[in-house]
Amino acid sequence: MSFLCLFFILLSLVLVSTSPTQNDNDTLTAKLDYGIFRGAYSSTYNLNYFRRIPFAASAAGRNRFRAPQPPLPITNGTYNTDQAYDMCPQRTVNGSEDCLYLGVYSRPWTRGEKLRPVLLTFYGGGFIQGSASFTIPPSGFPVLNASELNDYVVVYSNYRTNLFGFLAGRKIHQHPETDLNTGLLDQRAALDWIQKHIYAFGGDKANVTIWGQSAGGGSVVAQTIAQGNKGKKLFVKAMASSPFWPKTYRYDSPENEELYQKLVKGAGCEGKEDEIGCLKSVDVQTLRDVNLPITTSHQYNTSSFTWGPVIDDSFLSAPLSSVVRKGRLNAEMVMTSYNLYEGENFIPPGFSSAAGSAGFNSSTESFDGWLNGFLPGLSTKDLKEVKELYPAEGTAEEISWNTTYIRAGLLYRDLILACPSYWLTAKASKGYLVEYTISPAKHASDTIYWNQINAIQQSDPIIYQGYTGGMASFIQTGDPNAHKITNASVAGVPRVKEGKQLLVRGAGSGERLAQGEIDMLEERCGFWLGVAGEVPI
Repeated sequence: MSFLCLFFILLSLVLVSTSPTQNDNDTLTAKLDYGIFRGAYSSTYNLNYFRRIPFAASAAGRNRFRAPQPPLPITNGTYNTDQAYDMCPQRTVNGSEDCLYLGVYSRPWTRGEKLRPVLLTFYGGGFIQGSASFTIPPSGFPVLNASELNDYVVVYSNYRTNLFGFLAGRKIHQHPETDLNTGLLDQRAALDWIQKHIYAFGGDKANVTIWGQSAGGGSVVAQTIAQGNKGKKLFVKAMASSPFWPKTYRYDSPENEELYQKLVKGAGCEGKEDEIGCLKSVDVQTLRDVNLPITTSHQYNTSSFTWGPVIDDSFLSAPLSSVVRKGRLNAEMVMTSYNLYEGENFIPPGFSSAAGSAGFNSSTESFDGWLNGFLPGLSTKDLKEVKELYPAEGTAEEISWNTTYIRAGLLYRDLILACPSYWLTAKASKGYLVEYTISPAKHASDTIYWNQINAIQQSDPIIYQGYTGGMASFIQTGDPNAHKITNASVAGVPRVKEGKQLLVRGAGSGERLAQGEIDMLEERCGFWLGVAGEVPI
């Protein structure tokens, strides 16, 4: 299975419950200021759920490339939420621009009972695809189900991806009816919806956690460092699993202007008096067709995918490196994780053999060529230091290597996945870091323990209870050890400020959960932070 498929499957993470009363037909209703919504109940999983709630208007037509607009009032009676909703436009033929819906799920709750913590989840997909629609049991349910000690409401929302969510450029910034980072603004709108409406579902708006895996984790990075969220107290905890945080260029950089021009030309809008108006009127499938080859047009050189968050002048106005150096996070408590070999999902497959493929092979020369293309802004001196940090043969934490494939994978993993994980936890008031090493430890390997119910969660209780249970405890309390399920002989999750991380290890490797040092990771991440002026992170 490709990493894009894993991305897409990864976080169908779904949404928890509501506040109203359950009638004789096992239905629920929530009265919001723009309509009455009916949910449903699953006796099999003891879940109340509202699968489809609009949180913004359709993003078609005038609203294309625009910040989310208020949802339309529901005027034709009670809205049945027990139905699927479409994904936002994908890269090929799927999806609809009428996609700004969210779902909610939780254990049953009765009005008057204590409000519960809230979890908002973002899906992955490399910022180029993904969907939040869910079935029962929803994704993420194993986390809630790890222990009765934890009882929270889950919200899972759609957001726009690829060009529909991240088209940038000077003209996008200047036009009165377009906005930058609309995908991130969709997520922000879901957070605003929680602040206004989650009480009707039994949720406490003052105790919100955001979580995502891969680009969902990258979304957590964005919301946690966004200057546009400062002082809003939209969430207090952030949890990111393998956060995919690609290089973030300024909206009017040459890289983003090139993407804008390719889209305008391909869509037939070049030379029009109103290019933006033209782009808003073009058929959605035309834009998909133009977008598809653009999406990976820089793969294996400057970026993995060409669409993603950009630095703007209002919302995401400071890069991660800047916030880590001197800013403040929008969350007091942070828990993140990364996987041992997950960088290998994103590097040229040709690195794995002498024969190679697509212009890459296992030679040192091939590695050097890729490095120069991947990091074009680095000086000769900096490139030399990179090669010293990532030599042809070496060791780092739980990994040893003597191949180009593992070497390049580790470098990519650190810059795009592991260092963002570490930086957030190191910056937080209370930060916790996890390294997942169970073979194959590739990107999304860890989702087997927390995404969907499966047999391994019962056959491997130490990892399920210690790792997944720690995640649930963090969501509930802000401390992965507060509701510890495993006994005292099993390691808990250390704080990063102690210079340690939790190691999640496979059978036959001694203690399945152990605490490991992070001094080498800190050194490598310190280098990347030092060259952030040449590598936009």
